[in-house]
Amino acid sequence: MRILGKHALLALLVLVSCSRGRDPDPADSKAADEPDALEELRDATRAFASLEAAVEAGYRKDVAKCLVHEHHGAMGYHHVHPDYMDAVLDITKPEILLYERLANGEYRLNGVEFIMPYSAWPRDSVPPRVFDQPMRREDTLNFWYLHVWAWKPNPDGLFADFHPDVQCPTESREVFRPDNGEA
Repeated sequence: MRILGKHALLALLVLVSCSRGRDPDPADSKAADEPDALEELRDATRAFASLEAAVEAGYRKDVAKCLVHEHHGAMGYHHVHPDYMDAVLDITKPEILLYERLANGEYRLNGVEFIMPYSAWPRDSVPPRVFDQPMRREDTLNFWYLHVWAWKPNPDGLFADFHPDVQCPTESREVFRPDNGEA
């Protein structure tokens, strides 16, 4: 029997660990380089331009706080679909819809947020991916997240945390800084 050298053994261990059965990455099938991915998200959320339609589909109606950053704009109101807060990332079923309340009281859909709880995808592992983007950690809330500004073009980028042009009413503003452990 031949004994493997240190480097060959390490390579073999890496190969074996990578080839072991694992749960498929839920984002593998929907990469951002697919020209239809963003359009598929828009098709799936188009009806939710109306907050009433989103509520009928299971998203929470009443959200008290509109999240802002001191310097980078806002995210808006986070309308969560509790049934989607699980171990599945599906671009046609975002966990959160991001709305902005306009001066006339109407709500405008600006984007979505995808969530993956640490209980489903551990914090110390490689980030899950959606739209071929690595999700970001939110250590205070114990989940991975990614925003997609599908309905309001964001000058800071499609996947930016905050939107510089989103406004929150003074009475519902809450300053929020994501905690990704890099403070």
